Amino acid sequence: MKPAIVICMALLTFYQPLVTSKNPHILFIVADDLGWNDVGFRNSEIHSPTLDKMAEAGIILNSSYVQPVCSPSRASFMSSYFPFRLGLQHKTIIASQKAYLPADVITLPQRLRELGYATHIVGKWHLGFCNWNYTPTFRGFDSFYGFYNAREDYYNHTGSRDAYDFRSNTSVEVAAKGHYSADLFSAKVVEIIKSHDPSRPLFIYLPFQSVHDPLQVPEEYVQRYCSKVVKESRRLYCGMVAALDEAVTNVTSTMQEAGLWEDTIVFFTTDNGGPIPEGADNWPLRGSKGTLWEGGTRGTAFIYSQSWLNKTGYTYNGLFHAVDWYPTILSAAAGSKANHLLEKTDIDGISQWQALLQNGPSPRDEFVYNIDEIDQNGALRLGRYKLIEGRPGTIGQDVEETDDLNIYDEAWDRAVDSSDMSTEGAVPTYQLYDIEADPTETTDIADKYPDVTRQLQARLADWKKLLVPANFPPPDPASDPKNFDGVWSPGWC
Repeated sequence: MKPAIVICMALLTFYQPLVTSKNPHILFIVADDLGWNDVGFRNSEIHSPTLDKMAEAGIILNSSYVQPVCSPSRASFMSSYFPFRLGLQHKTIIASQKAYLPADVITLPQRLRELGYATHIVGKWHLGFCNWNYTPTFRGFDSFYGFYNAREDYYNHTGSRDAYDFRSNTSVEVAAKGHYSADLFSAKVVEIIKSHDPSRPLFIYLPFQSVHDPLQVPEEYVQRYCSKVVKESRRLYCGMVAALDEAVTNVTSTMQEAGLWEDTIVFFTTDNGGPIPEGADNWPLRGSKGTLWEGGTRGTAFIYSQSWLNKTGYTYNGLFHAVDWYPTILSAAAGSKANHLLEKTDIDGISQWQALLQNGPSPRDEFVYNIDEIDQNGALRLGRYKLIEGRPGTIGQDVEETDDLNIYDEAWDRAVDSSDMSTEGAVPTYQLYDIEADPTETTDIADKYPDVTRQLQARLADWKKLLVPANFPPPDPASDPKNFDGVWSPGWC
């Protein structure tokens, strides 16, 4: 039996409030490495009033899942496929690899373009750049302002091998040097909004660099909002969240001034769980970024709109996965037209727009956390139960590429409890958890419920039949920024 790959056509029926005949403007915000407990509406230590206000006045997604690390989640957002069906399931795309979102994937901005939307990306891409055809303005975006890779300095915008990585469309944006990325990104979005024709629907994909390491932020945010936080890494991280929130404020206030806000829908999510060694906090969830535990995969998310939500001010407990953003956003943007766009696809995402509008039951009862044939692990959710196969994560080092280009340029973070990711000692081949009764994953019930364990094993085995081998090639010397005047650049594959 093959997995029931859900085609969204039958699930895109929804109720659309009759407040306007326009297509809504869409603001899709992604925070990088934001932990479960790293927002003010869950933790009073954190200063994020704009995010809190939108979340509490909108819909908080309490069971929204993402991938354990960055590139796989972004691939899900842009494609609506589970990463293991794209060959992007193993770690993240590193700067020197011939790895990318497959060229035959029709992306979310391409679909929105078909509906007449202006499409812009401001921020972090991290879905491959070795060929121009894999870069944002060739994948459905009218404009791109930001960087290609995983991590870099927030001010000088150099990352792996101390090479520069910042673009305005296809051109190197030297003027960004010396300016904090959250400020740059909010200023660019403000510019886009002010120059936009309000009669045309607008889609802005805003994947911030914040709050990924390195821990850098203007001191004023730390002093003003986080001075009482004792641990230095947490104090800096706290300041970075405050700076992120202010950047979002600048964007939303400009939309209000431009008369776009009433017809805007905001979709907000993190890309993975927070990295505990870098100041993040996923309490009370177990684990960290890079693991299959809930702390690595259950993400902070919400939806907000003044006019386009039928029911607001509540928490949605239904299962939601990163692949669902694509069809859900299309349904919000296009209504029944989204049916036609997706009717011949085999995407994994399910539109949840109708359920969200009315706080109804989620149309999803199953998803795959990941399947990684290199790390030999995977995890599946079916109803209330979660099955983990193999080790939930691997210990890594905070390393960057060296001259021989043979080690990763993104940190692989340890879990809170080192035993979660230990490379030594026995780990059960399968672990089973009842996430509804035990969301912090304290009690393995695989032996207690062998029939459930076997059922989920069979489902995971079915999904494995669709796996595309991981595209994780060795670093390519042709990528060396020395070949491109010290800048990470396309044109070498």
